[in-house]
Amino acid sequence: MTRANKWLLGLGVAVLVVGAAWAALLRWLPSDEELARRASVELEAQLGTKVRVGALHWRLFPSPAVVIEDAATDQPQPILIKKLTAYPDVFALLQRRIKIDRADLEGAVVPQLSLRGLGSGRQKEEAATEELPLARFVFRDVTWISRRGIAVVYDGEVDFDPGWRPRKAELRRPGFKPATDLALTRQGQEDRWAARIHVGGGTADGEVRLDFRAGGRMHLEGELRPKDVEVESMLAAFNRRSIIAGKASGETTLSANGDTVGELARSLHTQTPFTIGKSTLLRFDLDKAVRTAGKEHDGQTPLDSITGRLDTQNTPQGMVVTYTDLKATSGSLTASGQAKVANRRIEAEFAVDLVDGIVGVPLSVSGPLDNVAFAVPKGAIAGAVVGTAVLPGVGTAIGARVGATLGKIFSPGPAPPASAPPPARAAKPPAKAR
Repeated sequence: MTRANKWLLGLGVAVLVVGAAWAALLRWLPSDEELARRASVELEAQLGTKVRVGALHWRLFPSPAVVIEDAATDQPQPILIKKLTAYPDVFALLQRRIKIDRADLEGAVVPQLSLRGLGSGRQKEEAATEELPLARFVFRDVTWISRRGIAVVYDGEVDFDPGWRPRKAELRRPGFKPATDLALTRQGQEDRWAARIHVGGGTADGEVRLDFRAGGRMHLEGELRPKDVEVESMLAAFNRRSIIAGKASGETTLSANGDTVGELARSLHTQTPFTIGKSTLLRFDLDKAVRTAGKEHDGQTPLDSITGRLDTQNTPQGMVVTYTDLKATSGSLTASGQAKVANRRIEAEFAVDLVDGIVGVPLSVSGPLDNVAFAVPKGAIAGAVVGTAVLPGVGTAIGARVGATLGKIFSPGPAPPASAPPPARAAKPPAKAR
């Protein structure tokens, strides 16, 4: 037998062996219909709600993969998955173990309110610490819908260490300028991650840490350092409107507790003392609002600086935002006060000092965010003027109290009855002799 014939024979044997092995693998693998049924049953058991899987099939080339298309939960606002491709570890698969080298998610819609109803089914067994069920997860065009219906699209990827610890993670707002992204990098084998954030043309770098306490309960804490973050641009990146235009800096501490990642997110609490330099109060003329007792406020208010403390607390009903120790100054006024925003409603009280002698004018802000009402109590202007005369040069806090109190005293009472006689006029003093 010639050498060429030997090569051809060897090649033919190799092809037959590979073909036989591939045929055995295909025979062992379940059909697409069986896979879809199994996936629906398993997802329902894990999530506690029915899941419809539109299509599920094996893709053998260029590498073995399982493709799920058009999956949706059976909820009033369903969670939708357009296409999820999982690349299994073939050797683990032959041992009847599920281990995914990589999963790619292309297109999804995740309503926040729909997450609350998940997880009530059979609890998933904890993966052993040495096991790595998923090495890399990549997602594109994922739309997150907040509990208030605000939709934001994200891209990102996560590389996992054993025990589901992210080794590296990135989250981005695709197509938004300036760049808006978050990067987490694990520090060695510790449950500690360096955070790098770009938002609003500034940065918010820092560190987050995760501790496991008694009973497996998790505690998250960390610090971030926002620097030169343009507030209007930052909120626009998440499809929200800002009432302030200006660059903010500060120090943020964060903390959360929970038995699951979802509970951590729902309990997240942040505290941020902040400063904003030259800025503008958008769509609101504070001077006009005070002088017209809240009847007119269209316009803008230029500000020299804003300082205060921002506190956010996630709750089952949504985030509660509280501002305390607020103080805004400009060439024409100083305003101080506090505000609280919850369930898209605001309740705030301010004391406004104007440089032309009017101090301590109380201004209240209340109502739904899309229809806010502004009010200045009756007589507040007159009371504030008297407060200036009584205590010249006193700071905003005392001036506000005096102005508000005297404003009540000088508020006009009810109109006198029609039959009441007019008050007697005071007699004129006698004219002096020339």
